[in-house]
Amino acid sequence: MNGINFAFHCLERPEPSGKRVAIIGSGPAGLSAAGYLACRGHEVHVYDKLPEPGGLMLFAIPEFRIPVERVRLGYRDLMERMGVKFHTGVKVISGERKDEGDEFVEKTVDFEELVRDFDAVLIATGTWKSWLANIPGIELDGVFKALEYLFKIKSAKLGHMDWSKVPEIKGKRVMVVGAGHTACDAALESLLLGAEEVYMSYRRTIREAPAGSYEINLLREKGVEWLELTMPKRIIGEKGRVKGVELVRTKLSEPDETGRRKPVPIEGSEFTVEVDYVVCAMGQIPTPPFGENVGIATDRKGRIVVDSQHMTSREGVFAAGDVVLGPSLVGRATRDGLYAARDIHLWLTGVRA
Repeated sequence: MNGINFAFHCLERPEPSGKRVAIIGSGPAGLSAAGYLACRGHEVHVYDKLPEPGGLMLFAIPEFRIPVERVRLGYRDLMERMGVKFHTGVKVISGERKDEGDEFVEKTVDFEELVRDFDAVLIATGTWKSWLANIPGIELDGVFKALEYLFKIKSAKLGHMDWSKVPEIKGKRVMVVGAGHTACDAALESLLLGAEEVYMSYRRTIREAPAGSYEINLLREKGVEWLELTMPKRIIGEKGRVKGVELVRTKLSEPDETGRRKPVPIEGSEFTVEVDYVVCAMGQIPTPPFGENVGIATDRKGRIVVDSQHMTSREGVFAAGDVVLGPSLVGRATRDGLYAARDIHLWLTGVRA
């Protein structure tokens, strides 16, 4: 099996440029940037809180989408052929903040330290915070954020987490709330681990599903029960654990000024589905390596604001991938990391004013 060639711009390691670049995050954006910058002769250090590089490509996305070994061969090539230095189990943060996926953090490094010690810094930390529905019962044992759910499963499959820390899914009933790619991945992993029943609840129709009707229909063929035009009203518990979900049927309003049709609950249409687990897959939020007062602008959705050359509002600090774009596909994040690396190289060599 061939690995992902993150350093496809060169066949061998070039002469050193004398410049040092720190990349925070080793997902698709960080790895593609590392490959480009190493091919330009820069010394590249990649920091990641996970126990091995790969980000969500390894720790959330199912194996059939992105084979684990291809990612592993790819980052090993960066280390062995290109001299990229990986610092795993290291969370870069200014201040303190708990995010999803922090289970493997062994040490923290202050963001300002990297800004001070390197010629340029690229932030590629992605989206490690999930939305949760604000409904009764959301605090019950057996309710998971989709990213947390997938992270535990993949960490165990990769050998980094004991299976005793993963929910016992075999023979259980699982409801996934949402219809994006993360929701589809959570439903599929549940099936692969032997769930007795898997439901997907979505407040709109299959035509509006972010993952697309093709992905949804593949899951339906595998046995997932698709509950469109439904949304959870409350999660039902017994002795602190999930026992079921009360759903309400919805209808779509007339299109608003953006062309979007809003789901409207239908009074008196409630019904209950008995389940053991509820997985909330309603989106993730960017997690830059800082809070406030670091001089880097973010928008109302928490995304880092960059200019046309991927630079943030701080000179020499760049950003790329989902921390800028919001949750996106691997290909888009990879491309953004590549373009950001090109812009960093131009800036380091004085081409950009």
